[in-house]
Amino acid sequence: MKKMLPEEPQLRFTPYAWSKLIFMRDMTDNEVGGFGITATDDLLLVTDIVIIKQKVTVVTVNFDDIAVANYFEDMVDKGLKPEQFARIWIHTHPGFDPDPSGTDEQTFNRVFGNCNFSVMAIIAKKNKSYCRLHFNSGICCDINIPIKVDYEQGIDNKDIQIWEQIYKDNVAQEKVSNLSPHNNNPITNPDYTDRYSMYTLEDIIEEIGMLSPVEREMLMNELATQDFQYESEVYYE
Repeated sequence: MKKMLPEEPQLRFTPYAWSKLIFMRDMTDNEVGGFGITATDDLLLVTDIVIIKQKVTVVTVNFDDIAVANYFEDMVDKGLKPEQFARIWIHTHPGFDPDPSGTDEQTFNRVFGNCNFSVMAIIAKKNKSYCRLHFNSGICCDINIPIKVDYEQGIDNKDIQIWEQIYKDNVAQEKVSNLSPHNNNPITNPDYTDRYSMYTLEDIIEEIGMLSPVEREMLMNELATQDFQYESEVYYE
Protein backbone atom coordinates (compact mmCIF):
# COMPACT_ATOMS: atom_id res chain seq x y z
CA MET A 1 0.00 0.00 0.00
CA LYS A 2 1.33 3.44 -0.91
CA LYS A 3 2.39 5.55 2.04
CA MET A 4 0.99 9.02 1.54
CA LEU A 5 2.28 10.42 4.82
CA PRO A 6 4.02 9.09 7.94
CA GLU A 7 2.41 9.64 11.33
CA GLU A 8 4.67 12.65 11.86
CA PRO A 9 5.17 14.02 8.35
CA GLN A 10 8.59 15.26 7.33
CA LEU A 11 10.21 15.87 3.97
CA ARG A 12 13.17 13.53 3.59
CA PHE A 13 15.98 13.63 1.04
CA THR A 14 18.30 10.87 -0.01
CA PRO A 15 21.97 11.94 0.29
CA TYR A 16 22.14 12.10 -3.52
CA ALA A 17 19.15 14.43 -3.83
CA TRP A 18 20.30 16.63 -0.95
CA SER A 19 23.84 16.98 -2.32
CA LYS A 20 22.50 17.90 -5.75
CA LEU A 21 20.21 20.56 -4.24
CA ILE A 22 23.01 22.13 -2.19
CA PHE A 23 25.27 22.09 -5.23
CA MET A 24 22.69 24.02 -7.27
CA ARG A 25 22.21 26.52 -4.45
CA ASP A 26 25.92 27.27 -4.25
CA MET A 27 26.36 27.67 -8.02
CA THR A 28 24.80 31.13 -7.99
CA ASP A 29 23.87 34.20 -5.98
CA ASN A 30 20.34 33.95 -7.38
CA GLU A 31 17.49 31.60 -6.61
CA VAL A 32 17.27 28.19 -8.33
CA GLY A 33 14.12 26.09 -8.56
CA GLY A 34 13.26 22.49 -9.30
CA PHE A 35 10.85 19.61 -8.80
CA GLY A 36 11.35 16.82 -6.30
CA ILE A 37 11.08 13.25 -7.56
CA THR A 38 9.80 10.89 -4.89
CA ALA A 39 9.84 7.18 -4.22
CA THR A 40 6.85 5.19 -5.47
CA ASP A 41 5.83 4.04 -1.99
CA ASP A 42 6.84 7.17 -0.05
CA LEU A 43 5.68 10.49 -1.49
CA LEU A 44 7.70 12.54 1.00
CA LEU A 45 11.04 10.88 0.24
CA VAL A 46 12.85 12.94 -2.42
CA THR A 47 15.21 10.76 -4.43
CA ASP A 48 16.20 13.33 -7.07
CA ILE A 49 15.89 17.02 -7.96
CA VAL A 50 15.02 17.93 -11.56
CA ILE A 51 16.23 21.33 -12.77
CA ILE A 52 14.44 22.58 -15.89
CA LYS A 53 14.95 25.72 -17.97
CA GLN A 54 14.24 28.84 -15.94
CA LYS A 55 15.06 32.51 -15.57
CA VAL A 56 16.19 33.57 -12.13
CA THR A 57 16.95 36.67 -10.07
CA VAL A 58 17.95 37.16 -6.46
CA VAL A 59 14.27 37.02 -5.47
CA THR A 60 12.44 35.03 -8.18
CA VAL A 61 12.37 31.85 -10.26
CA ASN A 62 10.41 31.68 -13.50
CA PHE A 63 10.11 28.26 -15.16
CA ASP A 64 9.90 28.13 -18.94
CA ASP A 65 6.39 26.90 -19.89
CA ILE A 66 7.63 24.62 -22.69
CA ALA A 67 10.22 23.11 -20.36
CA VAL A 68 7.52 22.36 -17.79
CA ALA A 69 5.36 20.66 -20.43
CA ASN A 70 8.32 18.59 -21.67
CA TYR A 71 9.22 17.65 -18.11
CA PHE A 72 5.71 16.39 -17.39
CA GLU A 73 5.68 14.40 -20.64
CA ASP A 74 9.08 12.84 -19.89
CA MET A 75 8.05 11.79 -16.40
CA VAL A 76 4.83 10.19 -17.64
CA ASP A 77 6.80 8.35 -20.33
CA LYS A 78 9.01 6.95 -17.56
CA GLY A 79 5.94 5.57 -15.83
CA LEU A 80 5.82 8.07 -12.95
CA LYS A 81 2.55 9.43 -11.62
CA PRO A 82 1.95 13.17 -11.04
CA GLU A 83 2.11 12.75 -7.26
CA GLN A 84 5.70 11.50 -7.69
CA PHE A 85 7.01 14.35 -9.83
CA ALA A 86 4.63 17.33 -9.69
CA ARG A 87 3.79 17.87 -6.03
CA ILE A 88 7.05 19.01 -4.43
CA TRP A 89 8.30 22.45 -5.46
CA ILE A 90 11.80 23.14 -4.20
CA HIS A 91 13.83 26.29 -4.60
CA THR A 92 16.80 28.00 -3.00
CA HIS A 93 17.25 31.42 -1.45
CA PRO A 94 20.64 33.10 -1.90
CA GLY A 95 20.62 34.65 1.58
CA PHE A 96 20.09 33.23 5.06
CA ASP A 97 16.31 33.67 5.21
CA PRO A 98 14.36 30.58 4.05
CA ASP A 99 10.90 32.04 4.68
CA PRO A 100 8.69 32.29 1.56
CA SER A 101 8.23 35.69 -0.07
CA GLY A 102 4.91 37.06 -1.27
CA THR A 103 5.82 35.91 -4.79
CA ASP A 104 6.57 32.41 -3.46
CA GLU A 105 3.16 32.26 -1.82
CA GLN A 106 1.37 33.46 -4.95
CA THR A 107 3.19 30.92 -7.12
CA PHE A 108 2.51 28.07 -4.73
CA ASN A 109 -1.19 28.88 -4.49
CA ARG A 110 -1.60 29.45 -8.24
CA VAL A 111 0.29 26.38 -9.45
CA PHE A 112 -0.27 23.85 -6.68
CA GLY A 113 -3.42 25.12 -4.99
CA ASN A 114 -5.74 22.59 -6.66
CA CYS A 115 -3.59 19.52 -5.95
CA ASN A 116 -4.72 17.04 -3.32
CA PHE A 117 -1.43 17.65 -1.55
CA SER A 118 1.68 19.66 -2.32
CA VAL A 119 4.90 20.79 -0.69
CA MET A 120 6.86 24.05 -0.84
CA ALA A 121 10.45 23.61 0.34
CA ILE A 122 13.04 26.40 0.50
CA ILE A 123 16.73 25.96 1.26
CA ALA A 124 18.85 29.00 2.16
CA LYS A 125 22.48 29.47 3.13
CA LYS A 126 23.84 27.46 6.08
CA ASN A 127 21.13 24.89 5.19
CA LYS A 128 18.43 26.94 6.86
CA SER A 129 15.13 25.64 5.56
CA TYR A 130 11.40 26.17 5.33
CA CYS A 131 8.95 23.43 4.38
CA ARG A 132 5.17 23.48 4.25
CA LEU A 133 2.80 20.65 3.42
CA HIS A 134 -0.57 21.68 1.95
CA PHE A 135 -3.69 19.50 1.89
CA ASN A 136 -6.56 20.26 -0.46
CA SER A 137 -8.78 17.21 0.09
CA GLY A 138 -11.00 16.60 3.07
CA ILE A 139 -10.05 19.31 5.56
CA CYS A 140 -7.86 21.86 3.75
CA CYS A 141 -4.88 22.87 5.85
CA ASP A 142 -1.19 23.74 5.82
CA ILE A 143 1.40 22.13 8.09
CA ASN A 144 4.99 23.26 8.59
CA ILE A 145 7.14 20.13 8.56
CA PRO A 146 10.85 19.49 9.14
CA ILE A 147 13.42 18.55 6.51
CA LYS A 148 15.96 15.80 7.08
CA VAL A 149 18.48 13.78 5.10
CA ASP A 150 17.65 10.09 5.30
CA TYR A 151 21.07 8.44 5.36
CA GLU A 152 19.43 5.03 5.70
CA GLN A 153 18.72 5.30 1.99
CA GLY A 154 22.44 4.96 1.26
CA ILE A 155 24.82 7.34 -0.48
CA ASP A 156 24.88 7.46 -4.27
CA ASN A 157 27.85 8.62 -6.31
CA LYS A 158 27.65 12.35 -7.03
CA ASP A 159 28.57 13.32 -10.56
CA ILE A 160 29.54 16.97 -10.11
CA GLN A 161 30.36 17.53 -13.79
CA ILE A 162 26.88 16.40 -14.84
CA TRP A 163 25.25 18.66 -12.25
CA GLU A 164 27.31 21.63 -13.40
CA GLN A 165 26.22 21.05 -17.00
CA ILE A 166 22.58 20.74 -15.91
CA TYR A 167 22.87 24.11 -14.19
CA LYS A 168 24.53 25.80 -17.16
CA ASP A 169 21.97 24.37 -19.60
CA ASN A 170 18.90 25.41 -17.63
CA VAL A 171 19.46 28.37 -15.33
CA ALA A 172 19.56 31.83 -16.96
CA GLN A 173 20.17 34.98 -14.93
CA GLU A 174 17.62 37.74 -15.46
CA LYS A 175 17.28 41.29 -14.17
CA VAL A 176 14.43 41.74 -11.72
CA SER A 177 12.51 44.20 -13.90
CA ASN A 178 12.35 41.75 -16.82
CA LEU A 179 10.65 39.05 -14.82
CA SER A 180 7.03 38.12 -15.40
CA PRO A 181 5.46 35.03 -13.80
CA HIS A 182 3.73 34.42 -17.13
CA ASN A 183 6.72 35.11 -19.34
CA ASN A 184 6.65 32.67 -22.28
CA ASN A 185 9.80 33.84 -24.03
CA PRO A 186 12.20 30.99 -24.89
CA ILE A 187 15.34 30.67 -22.81
CA THR A 188 18.76 30.38 -24.38
CA ASN A 189 21.67 28.77 -22.59
CA PRO A 190 23.57 31.41 -20.59
CA ASP A 191 27.29 31.87 -20.69
CA TYR A 192 28.72 30.52 -17.44
CA THR A 193 30.36 33.86 -16.71
CA ASP A 194 26.97 35.64 -16.70
CA ARG A 195 26.65 34.99 -12.98
CA TYR A 196 29.66 37.24 -12.38
CA SER A 197 28.19 40.27 -14.18
CA MET A 198 27.98 43.41 -12.03
CA TYR A 199 25.46 46.23 -11.84
CA THR A 200 26.32 49.87 -11.19
CA LEU A 201 24.55 51.77 -8.43
CA GLU A 202 22.58 53.67 -11.08
CA ASP A 203 21.46 50.34 -12.62
CA ILE A 204 20.24 49.08 -9.26
CA ILE A 205 18.34 52.30 -8.49
CA GLU A 206 16.73 52.21 -11.94
CA GLU A 207 15.71 48.57 -11.52
CA ILE A 208 14.18 49.22 -8.09
CA GLY A 209 12.31 52.22 -9.48
CA MET A 210 10.70 50.01 -12.14
CA LEU A 211 9.29 47.58 -9.55
CA SER A 212 5.73 47.81 -8.34
CA PRO A 213 5.21 49.01 -4.73
CA VAL A 214 4.53 45.42 -3.64
CA GLU A 215 7.68 44.14 -5.36
CA ARG A 216 9.76 46.94 -3.82
CA GLU A 217 8.42 46.11 -0.37
CA MET A 218 9.29 42.41 -0.83
CA LEU A 219 12.78 43.30 -2.02
CA MET A 220 13.40 45.66 0.89
CA ASN A 221 12.13 43.06 3.36
CA GLU A 222 14.46 40.50 1.83
CA LEU A 223 17.46 42.82 2.04
CA ALA A 224 16.64 43.75 5.61
CA THR A 225 16.99 40.14 6.71
CA GLN A 226 20.27 39.45 4.91
CA ASP A 227 23.52 38.80 6.74
CA PHE A 228 26.15 40.40 4.53
CA GLN A 229 29.11 38.79 6.23
CA TYR A 230 31.53 37.04 3.91
CA GLU A 231 30.72 33.41 3.28
CA SER A 232 33.31 31.03 1.85
CA GLU A 233 32.13 28.89 -1.06
CA VAL A 234 31.41 25.20 -0.68
CA TYR A 235 33.58 22.92 -2.74
CA TYR A 236 32.91 19.26 -3.51
CA GLU A 237 35.66 16.76 -4.10
